[in-house]
Amino acid sequence: MKLRVATRRSNLALTQMRAFTAQLVALHPHVHVEEVHVTTLGDRVTDKPLAAIGGKGLFVSEVEACVSRGEADFAVHSLKDVPGDVELAEGMALVCLPLREDPHDVLLTRDGIDLMSLTAGARVGTTSLRRVAQLHVQRPDLHYATLRGNVETRLSKLDSGEFDAIVLAAAGLRRLGLLGSRPHQVLDRELCLPAVGQGTLAVEARADNRALIDLLSPLEDPTTRLVTEAERELLRCLQGSCRVPLAGHAMLDAVSGRLRLDGFVGGVETDEMLAGCSEIYLKGRTPEARCEEARALGREVAEGLIARGAQRLMREAEAAVLRRERTSN
Repeated sequence: MKLRVATRRSNLALTQMRAFTAQLVALHPHVHVEEVHVTTLGDRVTDKPLAAIGGKGLFVSEVEACVSRGEADFAVHSLKDVPGDVELAEGMALVCLPLREDPHDVLLTRDGIDLMSLTAGARVGTTSLRRVAQLHVQRPDLHYATLRGNVETRLSKLDSGEFDAIVLAAAGLRRLGLLGSRPHQVLDRELCLPAVGQGTLAVEARADNRALIDLLSPLEDPTTRLVTEAERELLRCLQGSCRVPLAGHAMLDAVSGRLRLDGFVGGVETDEMLAGCSEIYLKGRTPEARCEEARALGREVAEGLIARGAQRLMREAEAAVLRRERTSN
């Protein structure tokens, strides 16, 4: 049985996809995987911030289109790149969410210095408004600058001295086997709340492809599905775009059934920030019932942030980013 998988061409995207398909083939030895490589606009344009060229969806839409057109059977994405403020293409679904990798961010330096020990004025590279908004509260004296390119390119910019420190997702570094060999500081949730879906792979396919969905189902992780439903419902309700510093991270205690969700919205030209959290004990008897409880938690946290002014703060943040884009152009 041949299955075609669409993916970006970056080393990280290929590594993630091959790790997933290796598990798939181990479960179903009769399956042969054929790779369909896609170079997205987000990969081609690396000299501008993501927000200036259309946001994280640039890494997803062209890969998704391959599946939608029937040129591939499924796609493997980094879930944090899948927009939550807009629907997937018609007829498409996230049909499998495997076990989540470490969702935290990490600060990397050449000599192992942590965030609070960096020299005032040190140049810190990151693509993320979310990271800058949170780290700026702790270290407003640092210089935060845009860092684009694949993981290897970003690390080379640190090694060459272009940056004194860079911030990357722990998950990608772990999957590439690069984290253990580099001095780094794991940024805990209190210091830098992760992005929605960070550390999670998402397998997208046509929602009516029941044979494929059944084939992938043993690789679905129920806990990852539940925390993801809560996080992405938060994002959907807030209608957060890549021009807004927004974070959301959920944790499930599998023993007690306690699901906790933390959310964050920050400013761009201000240190104003809103944080909220809530928790529930899951009671649903079916997977879908528990997923609906998780989504209800996402709505609750979003509504709490909105009641405290999140939409105003997001409008101001987006306007500030647009002004920067016009100035840079």
